[in-house]
Amino acid sequence: MIDAWIGFFFPWLAAAVLFTLHRVLPARHVDGYILDPATGQRRRYRLNGLPVMLLVVGAWCVTAAVAPEVATFPWVHRWEGLAGACTLGLAFTLGVVLPAPPTGRGLLVDLFLGRWPDPGWLGVDAKMFLYLFGAVVLEVLLLSALRWHLAAFPDELPWALGTYTVLFSFFLFEYLFFEEVHLYTYDFVAERVGFKLGWGCLTFYPYFYGIGAWSQAGRPDPGHPWWWCVVAGGVFFTGWGLSRGANLQKFLHKTQPGRPFLGIAPEVLVDGDHRLLVNGFWGVSRHVNYLGEIGMALGLVVALGRPGDPAPWLYPLYYVLLLVPRQRDDDRRCAAKYGALWERYVQRVPWRIVPFVY
Repeated sequence: MIDAWIGFFFPWLAAAVLFTLHRVLPARHVDGYILDPATGQRRRYRLNGLPVMLLVVGAWCVTAAVAPEVATFPWVHRWEGLAGACTLGLAFTLGVVLPAPPTGRGLLVDLFLGRWPDPGWLGVDAKMFLYLFGAVVLEVLLLSALRWHLAAFPDELPWALGTYTVLFSFFLFEYLFFEEVHLYTYDFVAERVGFKLGWGCLTFYPYFYGIGAWSQAGRPDPGHPWWWCVVAGGVFFTGWGLSRGANLQKFLHKTQPGRPFLGIAPEVLVDGDHRLLVNGFWGVSRHVNYLGEIGMALGLVVALGRPGDPAPWLYPLYYVLLLVPRQRDDDRRCAAKYGALWERYVQRVPWRIVPFVY
């Protein structure tokens, strides 16, 4: 019973620890894309997600070597942790939405989408902390699941879950490595902080994204050959190349206009102060980065090597359900912002996400 309660409060403890580490560890201070309404200047962020992740993972590795039962605790008590994360996400939503002025859209809409675009406390930006929490807790759960799997099946090589964990860990570490780039993406530019972003990062991100590990950890390895892992890596890194390449190209376009990316000089549509990039990755489709994210999710499914198991497929399906409505919302936002310039871009790049398909 005591272990169950500890498991329940694990996300709350993790939030307190990560908030403290995010505040006290050295950080880079950079300007983001959005303007601070109070000053009219670029909003300033402190970035130290990668050092926080490295410190936590290092501590977990030491724990796994000297006390394996402690290292696997987050996985063994994942259901209690999921329940605790749900209450944490709900408490966060109420705490961040209710004190803010209503937007006029109604309470339920405000609770779901949020009221404040960029809340923060004690020098910590809420969005930055939410994504940091989701990434670090998910990484700990993945490592805990793999360690438990190794103990449960000591006589086999964990090709499937091992490849899955390595690829997912790469995704999480490189996301934090490129923290500054994400300050120019839709989440930071357009979204407010409510249930969708708050509960999503505190509960859904760490406890659902790794659904493939939930499906695989308690089962023997499917026994596919080594080249199966290579194929999975190929699918995954093709998606990563599209997503990361698109985001980096846009980041350079915003911060260093005119600088070539991968040897490609930027081609830009211009109307007054508005400039839209139309070549390179952004000439493939209007949201080629979304295509890349779906591709990475498919690579993780391939890594597990169980095409008949529906659980791992929930992760790429989630991306489709998330990103298609987001693409439509972003297109409407861009049409309102850029007007005729956006129409010219749509004529030049007709495909929304998947070239020649959608």
